[in-house]
Amino acid sequence: MVVQPDGQEPEMNKPRRRGLHRVGWAAYYSYRGIRAALENEAAFRQELALMLALLPLAFWLGETVEQRILLIAPCVLVVVVELLNSAIEAVVDRIGAEKHILSGQAKDMGSAAVFFSLFLVVLTWGLIAWDRFFVS
Repeated sequence: MVVQPDGQEPEMNKPRRRGLHRVGWAAYYSYRGIRAALENEAAFRQELALMLALLPLAFWLGETVEQRILLIAPCVLVVVVELLNSAIEAVVDRIGAEKHILSGQAKDMGSAAVFFSLFLVVLTWGLIAWDRFFVS
């Protein structure tokens, strides 16, 4: 915590909202984030389309509730990780356009996180499909 020279805590610039008022504003900010990602991030749009296409297939391929959850959860995870990756990229780009090794590493690590989440989708769907069509 930062303390001012007079020993007082600095005032926060964020309004202090509580209860349903805070939840409402949080939902509004989430909506703005999703809208910004839809408008500005092609990868987000592609991964969201993939998730929406796979959701009905999850109910067909999965034979149990557990399998359906295992098919849906990684798809949602891809979208979440892509939002975080886009946020990292936006912050790095906001800091400056000059090349810096740490900026590149931050963007590359975000991209790697998206890669691993996509790998999880392929692995999960592949194993459940294998179990359904070749083992059972």
